[in-house]
Amino acid sequence: MSSKRPSEMLDLERDLPTTPDDVRALRENRPKAGANWFEQLQSLADQFPPSEEALKKRRTFAGCEPFEL
Repeated sequence: MSSKRPSEMLDLERDLPTTPDDVRALRENRPKAGANWFEQLQSLADQFPPSEEALKKRRTFAGCEPFEL
């Protein structure tokens, strides 16, 4: 697809409005100076839900005593 008009550049200040809560959350969750990047990456990866294959391989409670309160 082509256009005769040139596209405008994205202006983050204008086109991506943020609230004070957004700014606070970004500051709280920014990488810490001197921190182990691999550990931070792993903690982010751990937040994702498991893959469909991993869900199929998980243990079940088949054959166990029923749980009662």
